[in-house]
Amino acid sequence: MNTFPEGFLWGGAIAANQAEGAWNVDGKGMSVADVARFKPSISVEDYKSQWHVSLEDIAIAKETDDVVYYPKRRGIDFFHRYKEDIALFAEMGFKVLRVSIAWTRIFPNGNEAEPNQKGMDYYRDLLETLRAHNIEPLVTLSHYEMPLYLVENYDGWVSREVVGFFTKFSETVFREYKDLVTYWLSFNEIDSVFRHPFTTVGVIEEKYADKKAAEEAIYQALHHQFVASAQATKLLREIIPGAQMGAMLTKTMTYAETCDPDEVLMAQKANRDNHFYADVQIFGEYPKHVLNYFEENGFQIAWTDEDLQLLKDYTVDFLSFSYYMSMVVSKNAAQREKVGGNLMTGVKNPYLNTSEWGWQVDPVGLRISLIDLYDTYRIPLFVVENGIGSTDMLTADGTVEDDYRIAYFRDHFEQMNLAIKDGVELMGYTSWGCIDIVSASTSQMTKRYGFIYVDADDLGNGTYNRFKKKSFHWYKDVIETNGASLYTELQPATK
Repeated sequence: MNTFPEGFLWGGAIAANQAEGAWNVDGKGMSVADVARFKPSISVEDYKSQWHVSLEDIAIAKETDDVVYYPKRRGIDFFHRYKEDIALFAEMGFKVLRVSIAWTRIFPNGNEAEPNQKGMDYYRDLLETLRAHNIEPLVTLSHYEMPLYLVENYDGWVSREVVGFFTKFSETVFREYKDLVTYWLSFNEIDSVFRHPFTTVGVIEEKYADKKAAEEAIYQALHHQFVASAQATKLLREIIPGAQMGAMLTKTMTYAETCDPDEVLMAQKANRDNHFYADVQIFGEYPKHVLNYFEENGFQIAWTDEDLQLLKDYTVDFLSFSYYMSMVVSKNAAQREKVGGNLMTGVKNPYLNTSEWGWQVDPVGLRISLIDLYDTYRIPLFVVENGIGSTDMLTADGTVEDDYRIAYFRDHFEQMNLAIKDGVELMGYTSWGCIDIVSASTSQMTKRYGFIYVDADDLGNGTYNRFKKKSFHWYKDVIETNGASLYTELQPATK
């Protein structure tokens, strides 16, 4: 089988906060993304510092309209250029585009009685444009874009009231776009609560007495997101019969450095902890090892019997995930060479190549992950983020010779196909940043992922014109042949 299953959903993915810009246009409120600052003085491998936002950072951000050092406020101007960009995606043959709806375009503070009509109209036109090009929308309800007002006035997702605000937001968009969207995701990378709690759940750790108190608050916020996801799934089934809700996980594939049983156990724990978030949304209950952890640490997570029943009754229809790299754990980590990445710092794997941003490129790890997830959950899978950030050079004739990107995707696609042959039910694939966008962690433009080059630099200088990279044409061939071009030279990539 040298093609993918019939109806396989090939496409790409972006997020509103990294692409749209227009951060204060047509009544949009401030989100957590609007206080994320470009930090050129901090190493791109210092993941924690790049994401960190303090109370002082928020106060400073609220006093300025700057879009130079707050790049997510400008994005790539997708807000005004979405018709042009969608036409390019259609030219590539996209079957699906993953987008998010910025909560603050619909409810600027998050708690308004009525939605912002201009925001509602914007997304209707965007989704209708996708449909006009025969592109299926895959819509994320919350992609690192919660209203800043809810962080400052409700302590983010730690507050039970935020569940109600999110439920109202979900019901509003379900009713408004029920004729346009079949596939939905509740929370982007819901497991990221501990990697960057401010961005994911609006928790500012410095407000808490100590690290343990902050950890308990984060788990409380996470529980509220689990409840909100189940509530949204319930509403979706009532409002749009036949629609599907997916969970979204960051798949962190972790290996032991050696066959030392202690290191194998370390890797098993890391992978088990990663699966916890999917366990709740797919099995409908907290795994026993997490409940034991709460008890051992004296965590008092407030939940009700109704919460637990809701989780059980409204599990998701499919599991989507991002996959960028694998990790290695070692008992001797302090003495080992380290690599950075988009997730965390880990021990260098000598069998893998490393990108310029410190990522360990591991296509086989994607196959392992697909098999692992499918054998565990036995529901359809969807790869909704995968790609490589790199420095691209625009040539004089207006393209980018990105053979390195083509090689990256070819290797990952081949492993996906092998996983399908191994029995995995894979719905589709959306490459991350199918057009260059502002990077999530570093807030850079020069960390480029796309098949389409956007003429803008890290400080926002440039024409913002779009240019097709060499990979644009290569991916078009892959989609057109449903993967057959990966195995033949009959249809080579062209400029």
